[in-house]
Amino acid sequence: MVVPPPEIEKYIAKVETAARSNPEWFKEFTASAKAGTPLPYHENLGLTKEEYDEYLALWAKRKFESKEDVMLVLRETFGDTWSLTASGEAGAISTLRYDPKTDTFRSPNGVMKRLEDIKADKDSILGEWSGKEWRFEETTGLGKTKENFALGKFGDTGFGIVVYRAQEISTEGNRLLDKSLVLRFPLGKAGHMKLPATPQQR
Repeated sequence: MVVPPPEIEKYIAKVETAARSNPEWFKEFTASAKAGTPLPYHENLGLTKEEYDEYLALWAKRKFESKEDVMLVLRETFGDTWSLTASGEAGAISTLRYDPKTDTFRSPNGVMKRLEDIKADKDSILGEWSGKEWRFEETTGLGKTKENFALGKFGDTGFGIVVYRAQEISTEGNRLLDKSLVLRFPLGKAGHMKLPATPQQR
């Protein structure tokens, strides 16, 4: 979980109030904003310039907090494909299979195709990181299904990242499913699990 200081809530509440009082303007203003980053300053946000600067300062102090420790294992599977197996709440990604020949992931929903590479800046909600992303998207008479999977690394911090989101929305616009996961894991030797020695190794 990415958690900013609690003091930021009073500024978020002011922006939400301003958005409710001027919904058409807010919808148009946010349509061109970069997803996952603070909105640019505008007086219609309900904040003074001083309050907005304080909001940015608090946003810069956000940090990762672990909600749950999970096991994350990469292994080769049948048919020269690869899988990421995860424990706990992260188990949702264990159904994905990567095919290096087509550079696609397959989920129970269908084939997830490659999108453009990700290069998030330091102001994005997860901070500065780069990686690759895949997506499955389908619209039927029952509604819309969207599934995203991204794999990358945080700058020079020595940590990798897995981001997964699955959404199902009915034809009436009701959200039937919205599951999001962010996994942070150490790269290199620090990320290798130490197995117990076999009888021959003892």
